[in-house]
Amino acid sequence: MNRTARTALILALPLVAGGCAVTAQEAVYADAFAGFSTVEATTRTATGKNAVWIQDKQTADATSSKVQALVRGKTINADTAVQVALLNNKGLQAAYAELGLSAADAWQETMFVNPTASIGVLGLGAPELGAFRAVEGMIVNNIFALVTRDRRIDIADTRFRKAQLDAAVATLALAADTRRAWIEAASAWERVAYLNQAKAAADAASELATRLGDTGALNKSGQAREHVFYAELAGQTARARLAARSAKAELTRLMGLWGANVEYEVPNRLPPLPKSLARIETIETDALGHRADLKAAALELEALAKQYGLTDVTRYMTDIALVAGFEAEGEREDGERKVSVSGDLDLEVEFAIPIFDSGRARMRRAELDYMAAANRLAERAVTVRSEARSAYDQYKSTYDIARHYRNNVLPLRTTIEKQSLLTYNGMITSTFELLADTRAKIDSVLLSVDAKRDFWLAEANLAPTIYGGRSGGAETGGGEPEAVADAGEAAGH
Repeated sequence: MNRTARTALILALPLVAGGCAVTAQEAVYADAFAGFSTVEATTRTATGKNAVWIQDKQTADATSSKVQALVRGKTINADTAVQVALLNNKGLQAAYAELGLSAADAWQETMFVNPTASIGVLGLGAPELGAFRAVEGMIVNNIFALVTRDRRIDIADTRFRKAQLDAAVATLALAADTRRAWIEAASAWERVAYLNQAKAAADAASELATRLGDTGALNKSGQAREHVFYAELAGQTARARLAARSAKAELTRLMGLWGANVEYEVPNRLPPLPKSLARIETIETDALGHRADLKAAALELEALAKQYGLTDVTRYMTDIALVAGFEAEGEREDGERKVSVSGDLDLEVEFAIPIFDSGRARMRRAELDYMAAANRLAERAVTVRSEARSAYDQYKSTYDIARHYRNNVLPLRTTIEKQSLLTYNGMITSTFELLADTRAKIDSVLLSVDAKRDFWLAEANLAPTIYGGRSGGAETGGGEPEAVADAGEAAGH
């Protein structure tokens, strides 16, 4: 091999060898579960539950068996519902695939640009030389890609870290949505449970009114009032049952269940109110320090800043190529074919001349992208603070409202109903007065159920505002009367 061929080969070897070597950085991106450890840690800290990235049949089968064991034929609580959703929701698996795509993009940036080789044969079939007259070869390396490689890797790594936070945000959002859906379903069935009790009492009153009417002790107007009360409650119960089925269907969707796995139940009532509330003195600071979506926005800004720097570097030159070549010529001497290789080194540098495109438009676009992202991040920080304050206010206020109904309104309504029944049995008050008191108590109980639901929803919203999905740890306990005494806490639908 002569000096020219050796020189061309030497020029190509660094990039070829670099493309074959596997660095520690590449190994991180090449891992099938690249970045998922961050998602797992964030999820476990925020929700206390485990996330899983299903990438093979063995994991899929094990996860399916676990989901089946958790839900089939069981009455599930909110924590179980959240865990099932994190294991079984296919949309979440798609979000994890996006994380994998980001890792693949970063991995790609660590690789050197492949050199381009070209070989040309001149004078094919030349009769005086036989097969060919000359052979030309070139190896083209993109030098500019090599110069900007470290910057591009840095940008890709920043976007990869953002993708990890995006996957964590998707996980925590699903956990929060599932918890809220469970609360809505349990509350809806609690309404159904109480309306069923009220409807049974109204049915008995309606039947009694019919008998009293037959004996002439109750006129037709009084009978009609009892009958319409029962009819209205029947319609209310039907609407409540439909709402409860819809709420359970939404919970089923979030948990990703179908087939025999939908044969699960939710309780007929929400948990009792906690004895005390969690006190968070630095809620805004906690939210700013823990919100994954805010961290992701900050990383996006960081990536744009790095991209802006790369655009500045490439403002005038966007591509530089180094071309190394050789030439071999053939000739005949005394009837024998001889091939000679030129001893001259052929080097060419190719680049675009910025006559028409000076890069100013690209620089302006990069600058505006950065400014927009910076303002979005600042707005997001203000929004996070506001959300934190509002969530905590909702948490405290709904607790006070729910306690008011439980401790003040319902006991008074129960007292009124008992006294009305005593005076009715003593023929002091009329049927209509007893009926009006019963209606009023039904309304108060349903308002109490709604108030308790609002509190648990506020509690479920408080944790995502700060941590991204972890439920509050307030102690719950009995000792105080509940709205539906006979609903049956273990029962469900």
